[in-house]
Amino acid sequence: MAHHVRDVMTTDLVTVEPQTSVAVVAEMMRDEDIGAVLVTDGNQLRGLVTDRDLVVRSVAAGHDPAATTVVDACSDEVITVGPDDDLDRAVDVMREHSVRRVPVVDQKQHAVGVVSLGDLAIERDPHSALGDISAATPHT
Repeated sequence: MAHHVRDVMTTDLVTVEPQTSVAVVAEMMRDEDIGAVLVTDGNQLRGLVTDRDLVVRSVAAGHDPAATTVVDACSDEVITVGPDDDLDRAVDVMREHSVRRVPVVDQKQHAVGVVSLGDLAIERDPHSALGDISAATPHT
């Protein structure tokens, strides 16, 4: 049984620069079949933007997706965990901040992964509805 974030995190990171348009990020999410993208400025993590962020903070707000940058759609507060943090810490962070995904950063604050609620469900309770759904092959 896994005990640390590094044991369950996703390491295939998709990143964009802060000036990237919401439209481009939405296309990336569609093409990569993902629901979140890390926003980085060089090696520094600036945020995490989700498909829900794009809808709520850009599209539903009436902003032009081609003219709105991703930094305008991601949250201002960057919440992270470390790869050596135990899984209970990741759960506590998600619960405290009401988020489903958390970037994982190394000691230099460089993104090395993302841990999701689904990752934790697969590890902790693979036979639960969320664990089962999270482990299933996506239908694209």
